[in-house]
Amino acid sequence: MNNLEPINQTRLYGLDNHFNELVRFYKNGNYPNKILFSGQKGIGKSTLAFHFINYVLTINEEHKYNINNFNIDIDSPEFKTVQNKSSTNLITVDVNNEKNSIDINQIRELIDKLNKSSFNDKPRFVLIDNIELLNINSINALLKVLEEPNKNINFILIHNNKKILSTLLSRCINFKINLSHDNYLKILNQLLDKNLSNLVSKDLINYYFTPGEIFNLVKFSLENNYDLSQIDLRNFINNMMYNLMEFYFRKLNNSFSNLINEKYNYFIKRIADTKTYNLDKDSLFIEFNEKILNG
Repeated sequence: MNNLEPINQTRLYGLDNHFNELVRFYKNGNYPNKILFSGQKGIGKSTLAFHFINYVLTINEEHKYNINNFNIDIDSPEFKTVQNKSSTNLITVDVNNEKNSIDINQIRELIDKLNKSSFNDKPRFVLIDNIELLNINSINALLKVLEEPNKNINFILIHNNKKILSTLLSRCINFKINLSHDNYLKILNQLLDKNLSNLVSKDLINYYFTPGEIFNLVKFSLENNYDLSQIDLRNFINNMMYNLMEFYFRKLNNSFSNLINEKYNYFIKRIADTKTYNLDKDSLFIEFNEKILNG
């Protein structure tokens, strides 16, 4: 399957109108230097941001953005430096894998980079993903930068429709991104390069709202030989949650600690008892979340 990491996506699917609107803003001199991309997680907001940034940075380059096909030229030096995170014209910020929030040290590092001169006179972009994961200290530090940004600096903040402080929202133009259901299905078939209806039942297709969500579900099912084509929604949640618990332990390193072994045996028995005796499954899921996922 394709790698859905936004930074690697050279093709933009389904967000043509949103992209063209951003281009019109830019050409008319109306593009805001602080903009919020708002929409459901997995809809393609970050991919849209990377494409627009590539368009701006390659306007006068040989390997410029293909605005007719919504395609990044893979030979573009800008694309290559963005991929290997060495671009002087783009700074990205996101929550670190081992953390639950974007901390103040990341914002301080961002400020240090912004205070350094660029090697060219192109616009500079700051792309901050998952802004709802900014903690209170990092938000306060970021607000100071947003109030008086350095010359030629453009902020794109990715917002997954979660609650954020009004002080942050008020400093940005809110650019809302959405997809029709037909467009959502079209994007998925393009990303999967196969007929979605052969992989996932109609119930599940209608349950999810964004291409990213269903793409990751299909990827998970293929990697674990899990058939989603005949599952109805009523049984899906229960069965999938049980299997997710079991898959979680199976994917762990073989050299389990004694503690992990104890938890594994405990939850495997809890799952079996819940199925056999029709026990309260909600309490099982809550316990698994508290003791394992957030333990």
